[in-house]
Amino acid sequence: MTVRPATPDDVPAITAVYGHHVEHTVATFDLDRPTEAERAAWLAAHPGGRHRVLVAERDGAVVGFAASGPFRPRPAYDATVETSVYLAPDATGQGLGRALYARLLEALAGEDVHRVLAVVAQPNPVSEALHRSFGFTHVATISEVGRKFGRWVDVAWWQKNL
Repeated sequence: MTVRPATPDDVPAITAVYGHHVEHTVATFDLDRPTEAERAAWLAAHPGGRHRVLVAERDGAVVGFAASGPFRPRPAYDATVETSVYLAPDATGQGLGRALYARLLEALAGEDVHRVLAVVAQPNPVSEALHRSFGFTHVATISEVGRKFGRWVDVAWWQKNL
């Protein structure tokens, strides 16, 4: 398995991985599967530095990605990023998410990033354990802030200082 920066050639695979989570999980609160054009624009908005996308590649195929992006658009928030990790359904439970997150956090440590945030839809004990293992602290849970698949979903906020 290789972890590397995402390129435009990865957009179809990134779109497929993310689309699975849109359609089948509450890991994202998007309701409509993105198009490749939409994901290409998203990737272009993450050129490196504080806002980047890494992919996990196994046997020549992208099986997951990790991203860091802006927390909020106002400039006082610039040193805070929000992170996410998404894996293809057949790539879970193999340490790929951990490898992606480790490389992402390592890269962010060399940037002007003070705080890393993660928002985890509930319940998700696997994601919570992953964040805890990287030194994130649970700081809040907000009840019923998203509605997906006909039910209300809580989110837990996790943070880490770099």
